[in-house]
Amino acid sequence: MGAKATTPAIDLTVGERTVRVSNPDRVYFPAHGWTKLDLATYYLAVGDGIVRALRERPCMLHRFPEGLAGEKVHQKRIPHGAPPWLQTVRLHFPRWNRTADELCVTELASVIWAVQMSTVEFHPWNVRRADVDRPDEWRIDLDPMPEAGFDRVRVVAGVAREVLDELGIVGYPKTSGGNGLHIYVRIVPEWEFADVRRAALAFAREVERRLPGDATTTWWRKDRDPRHVFIDYNQNARDHTIAAAYSVRGVPDGTVSTPIRWDEIADVDPRSLTLATVPARYAALGDLHARIDDTAYRLDTSWSGLIGTSATGPPPRPSRRPTATADGRLARRCGRVGQQMSSRANRVAAAATAIAVRVGQMSQVAIPPWPVSASRRADPGR
Repeated sequence: MGAKATTPAIDLTVGERTVRVSNPDRVYFPAHGWTKLDLATYYLAVGDGIVRALRERPCMLHRFPEGLAGEKVHQKRIPHGAPPWLQTVRLHFPRWNRTADELCVTELASVIWAVQMSTVEFHPWNVRRADVDRPDEWRIDLDPMPEAGFDRVRVVAGVAREVLDELGIVGYPKTSGGNGLHIYVRIVPEWEFADVRRAALAFAREVERRLPGDATTTWWRKDRDPRHVFIDYNQNARDHTIAAAYSVRGVPDGTVSTPIRWDEIADVDPRSLTLATVPARYAALGDLHARIDDTAYRLDTSWSGLIGTSATGPPPRPSRRPTATADGRLARRCGRVGQQMSSRANRVAAAATAIAVRVGQMSQVAIPPWPVSASRRADPGR
């Protein structure tokens, strides 16, 4: 368990707000002795950057009430007793037909309040409060498999940038805070999650075509080559979130999902970017994502008709299908899973489209089935 507090609560002045931080000496990162107050001080140091990454977005919180030595809590709903100035946004989850009022950061004080509530990681949606059904952010997630080192991630990132350049699109890279790399692109919020997901898959397939020995879009993890980098297009699906730029990760070394320049990818060591080192980097370089909102790209003109409109029927089934056991338990389980498919998943299956990537040549993109686990969170270690 984390160390108990030895000092009383303190008040932090954050803009026009005063945020009380209780148990400031509670150790959150035992390997380094970093405390709750150290975490709050970090977020104050990168204030403009973390607010820019979270502004007006629904945000799920990864909380560690007893520090990393204790249990992690994934929190969507803002608890009762939150300060009246705290902003929220209501989301609807069709799979369960439920709603949740999630944190909507509009100022740095909201971030520090979340730290007071034991939040370490911030996981925003790729939509804004004004329209929670149409993403304004396309996320390229380069997720290395167990035998793929960061050197291979560097190779795939280079080709991803090559394809973006050919499409006339500027992407903003950042470390994941784990073993991978994220690239963010602002898009005009005119397309729903399913469309953005299809566009992300089309892009991923083009990168895979150019790097068949390094990149993969194979959906089922068990079918992927462990030496490849998975381009996780499904991070653009509804209710999928990944750590924000400047979010600390809930890992022993307190690594940070850190914006980097493209020319840094060749040499950067993601393990060196922590809550102890990033503030000095931020003070020297500023927010490398500061211009991300300058240009929003279209998915129809910029991508030469990347999203098609002609239906081709349901997408193909997985290459491996489970077989029933003698007692029929697996068959019954499959039946239950089928009943749990969301209405959106069914619409996507019924309206699957042919997608073309016009980068040098035309290639048809088959859309894998929407996974039953589509609403599950990404591996927090990524």
